[in-house]
Amino acid sequence: MLRSTKELRGYTIRATDGNIGKVHELLFDDLAWIVRYLVVDTGNWLPGRKVLLWPGVLGQPDWQSQALPVGLTREQVEHSPAISTDEPVSRQMEMDLHTYYGWTPYWRGGLPTFGLGAAAVAETIASELKQKDEKDERESDPHLRSTREVIGYHIQARDGEIGHVGDLIVEDETWFIRYLVIDTRNWLPAKKTLVSPDWVTDVDWAESEVDVDLGEDQIRNAPEFDPSLPVNREYEARVYDFYGRPKYWE
Repeated sequence: MLRSTKELRGYTIRATDGNIGKVHELLFDDLAWIVRYLVVDTGNWLPGRKVLLWPGVLGQPDWQSQALPVGLTREQVEHSPAISTDEPVSRQMEMDLHTYYGWTPYWRGGLPTFGLGAAAVAETIASELKQKDEKDERESDPHLRSTREVIGYHIQARDGEIGHVGDLIVEDETWFIRYLVIDTRNWLPAKKTLVSPDWVTDVDWAESEVDVDLGEDQIRNAPEFDPSLPVNREYEARVYDFYGRPKYWE
């Protein structure tokens, strides 16, 4: 299913022997638009500390109680490499983390999520290998961005500014970011609608701006998004048909 990243904030992370904290934000790859880590605030258990967890360690989520189980112990998490989430996460930091836990790094073909079929995994890995060069493995910029950071970015259509990023919608089986929620409340008429990252032409991180290959009128007239309702395939098809774009599931 498709989930709001705002909704995921505050979800409890359950280790095999107790809770370790709550989801603070998600870090995603700005090339592949896939979530690479959950940033977990450990609260009073490890005061002042946040830890990174790879989505590949997640078990089956308990959506009703807003809990995400992980196949780790509290002791493992406590002794994991210290990583500052207040500065860019370097590839070396990632390597230290994956080495400590014994995870196969995603840039070497590690499975990004639970629940993917073998064909989907192979396709994902092949796509990523085209974008990433092994010689860059130890570079300091692995293109990780915070979902909290991107929410609020201005949306620039082909013919003018039209709104801002109100949320990001992630697929809970693959952890791909499927949509940006565009909020046009500062531009009449006020509404929310969805845009695929595939239609993003550029992101200016310094200016907090997302450029999309769509016109203002297209976005204004697109099928409205209701955050209180689940995003189902019928609604997705309406969005893709409206914009005349190929559907990612076909």
